[in-house]
Amino acid sequence: MNHSTSEATGLDPAVLRDQLFELWNGKDLLSLHCVAIQGFSKLYEPLEALLTILESCPGKQKGRSHTLAFQILTEFQTWVKEHPQVTLSSKPECEALKLQNRALCLLTDTHGGFIENLINIYHLGSVDPAVLRLHIVRLQALHCYKEAAVLCIKFKLQTDMNMEEMCVPLILQDKLSLAESFVTGHHHLEQQLVTLLDSWCHPSFTVDEISRRFPHLYLSKHCMGLIKPKILSKHVVRLVEKFNIEQGLCPNALHKRRLDSLRFLMYKRFVEKSMTEENWSDHVQYVVSDDHKLQIKLVEMLVQYCGLRTASQWSLKYNISRNQLPFGVWDMQQSLPPHLQQICDSAQTEDWIPSQLHRQRFYQVPLAKDKVHFVRTVEDLQRCRNILLKDGVTVGVDMEWQPTFGCISNQQVALIQLAVFDQVFLLDLCANGFCQHPDTIGFIRSLFSHRNISKLGYGMTGDLKCLLATWHQLLEEPLKMEGVIDLLQVHQKMQSSKGRRIQNGPKGVLVGENSAEKGLSLLVQQVLGKPLDKTEQMSNWEKRPLRISQIRYAVADACCLLDVYSVLSSNAAHYGLPADLSSIFSSHSEKSGDKTPKEKKQKKQTLGQEECQGAQRVSPPRSDTEKGLLCGENPSENAPLLPPQQLRVVCDNMLQGLGRYLRCLGVDVVMLESTDDHRRAAELAHMEGRVILTCGQPFQSLRSQVGEGRCLSLDCSEKAKDQAVRVLRHFNVQPTPSDIFSRCQACNSDQYVAVPREDMVKMLTQKGFLQDPDTDTDRSQQTSRQQEEENCGDILTTSATPELPRYALQCRWALLSELDPDTMTFPGGAPIQLHTVPPTLLQRIALFYVCTRCGKVFWEGSHFGRVLSMFQEVLQIADGDADSVTQHH
Repeated sequence: MNHSTSEATGLDPAVLRDQLFELWNGKDLLSLHCVAIQGFSKLYEPLEALLTILESCPGKQKGRSHTLAFQILTEFQTWVKEHPQVTLSSKPECEALKLQNRALCLLTDTHGGFIENLINIYHLGSVDPAVLRLHIVRLQALHCYKEAAVLCIKFKLQTDMNMEEMCVPLILQDKLSLAESFVTGHHHLEQQLVTLLDSWCHPSFTVDEISRRFPHLYLSKHCMGLIKPKILSKHVVRLVEKFNIEQGLCPNALHKRRLDSLRFLMYKRFVEKSMTEENWSDHVQYVVSDDHKLQIKLVEMLVQYCGLRTASQWSLKYNISRNQLPFGVWDMQQSLPPHLQQICDSAQTEDWIPSQLHRQRFYQVPLAKDKVHFVRTVEDLQRCRNILLKDGVTVGVDMEWQPTFGCISNQQVALIQLAVFDQVFLLDLCANGFCQHPDTIGFIRSLFSHRNISKLGYGMTGDLKCLLATWHQLLEEPLKMEGVIDLLQVHQKMQSSKGRRIQNGPKGVLVGENSAEKGLSLLVQQVLGKPLDKTEQMSNWEKRPLRISQIRYAVADACCLLDVYSVLSSNAAHYGLPADLSSIFSSHSEKSGDKTPKEKKQKKQTLGQEECQGAQRVSPPRSDTEKGLLCGENPSENAPLLPPQQLRVVCDNMLQGLGRYLRCLGVDVVMLESTDDHRRAAELAHMEGRVILTCGQPFQSLRSQVGEGRCLSLDCSEKAKDQAVRVLRHFNVQPTPSDIFSRCQACNSDQYVAVPREDMVKMLTQKGFLQDPDTDTDRSQQTSRQQEEENCGDILTTSATPELPRYALQCRWALLSELDPDTMTFPGGAPIQLHTVPPTLLQRIALFYVCTRCGKVFWEGSHFGRVLSMFQEVLQIADGDADSVTQHH
């Protein structure tokens, strides 16, 4: 058969393309397969015809996980295996090169299978690297940065390309993970990427530097959000660990993380007052270390939070020069007597038996001090083995590690507490040579793998993570877990049963009946009558010797597990638990991990109605594709209204707007920072009895970490206001006008102090914000009126008379006398934000309201009416509120 006859009898590629496109649109993949296999055999030049078909295929269609081009290429790859004679090597070199160049131009679909098939069929790996580089540069010029990076990785050309030109556009397109893949395995590129990100964390860095370096890149508002130091520093610390890079290469990110940690410590000590002076001092010294800038910053913060004397003592400790000290510190230094010029040593003699007040308030260690044994040597460990590694023994297990406040990711265990009924063993992993001794690792393996030894813990996921960071051998040969009983799951079961018995709220909200205790401390209080003393929880567990209070805390955390388990086992029905507590764990295992791949696939196919465990729609569905889902337990239809104050939630960092609206309506809301890992939401849910509000991918992992009905998923594409309405309806919460602004929108506090106009004038004058009120008022009236409107977004009442606002009964009120008249700070250390008060307000505002936690100042304004209008569909309006509602509409 001659050439012209063959061409005439061959199938036209366009005809085959149209046939396949019709079947593709009809979703008839079986027929498409048959037609494709038959059609490829009828093509005169299959390799050339395939390119012709692919070049004219439509792009990705809505709702499709891949393209028609990918489907055709997959079918061709199947067909060509049965026709080995169809290969590029059978073509003349010049013809093969033309086909390869055409195939290169199709490498814009980033589907891995598409690229791989095209490379294999047309032998693109054999193309001259210079030609490949030229093609990649062409893709960059077309702003196809993702496609260019994927091809670089496929062809292993990373070292031939400029790292910044490849990675910077990816980072600005929120594709940092692809940039990581680009540099992975090339240590010098890994270092360059980390150094680049760290340079963006420098205080003097501006986006103008990126614009000058890459003038063709469009820096949108979203881009700006991706390169904030707070977010970048988190990525830098993570990559330093991932790539095993020397921390000295990223000084800016580490400084930023340490500065954030220092601010956190100041808040915990002087605002929240939840940290002892000893623990605070230990952690501050760890965080500040030898960073001179942080040492200066510490002194500046101390002036603000607790005065000149303490600031002077720390400035002397770090030998800060006079010209770097805040005003007044040098003079205070000179006036301090010698015995006050040094920081007091936190070490002090303590009794094993605490004070009577402590014994009345908290759970007590049921052992004498001589029953607590430190295990620091192999000989000590042998005595521990002889007692613990026996059939039938029940062991309370807890671990402590040094808090790093995000400065580094992996935290290694410093102390392991192992309690039996009459004694406790403390494995001191900081003892020289003990941690990495083979006998120590062997003991841990034996203990956790022994089926006939019951190991009690509470929330052991974090413990096991730190164990893996401590012993990398456990990654190479995974730790076998047998006989482990996590009381967190028992606690969740208790709360679930309690939620069904109590009808005044949704499951998981009233877990503590307004108790301040969380987590294990709450469980101990519920079962044993008194909570744990958690004061030493955030201790420096790597510092030796440990204080008596630390040892007592560590022993109590392990012993209480035995006591709780004993009580629950003997009276399970009283706590709504099955008689056999181990059945809780077996049923949990059956639900989560004992399905075959086939069963899991079948379950996935049946999710069309449920979407997720416990899912339901909270409004009538508009269509099958409506995204307005809340995933959680459906509240009882007969349940009474829930006051906003009793709904306690944690919003992940994608729902900040929702969190602010809920706070505005009186709901107790904790909001994750943008740098917080999503797992932090699960920790807060466990510790504080909160419901998680999330959206997107994190829901799948978060809901598995908390009790049923404790994790709700929302549609991120909805407006925050609409999300808030959905949440309120889901929990049957109907706020009243008196709930509006009963919580500070900035910090979630529900405590205010009322400041009359006369006192506010005195404060402003004293701090230099008001030198001539009358003159200033006339001159800046127009400017400050605009500023007032901006601040009125947080405003509280509509009455200009000096009376407490309508939400007075829904929050707590502090006395103005508690304010320090010299520093203008509250007992927690927060200064009043006087700089936010425009002078013109003083003429017509009789009463100001100040949050005692953060110092934010509020006053009357129009925002109250806007909130009424926005949420009128869920507000519960009483007769007495009718007038105020009407006047704001």
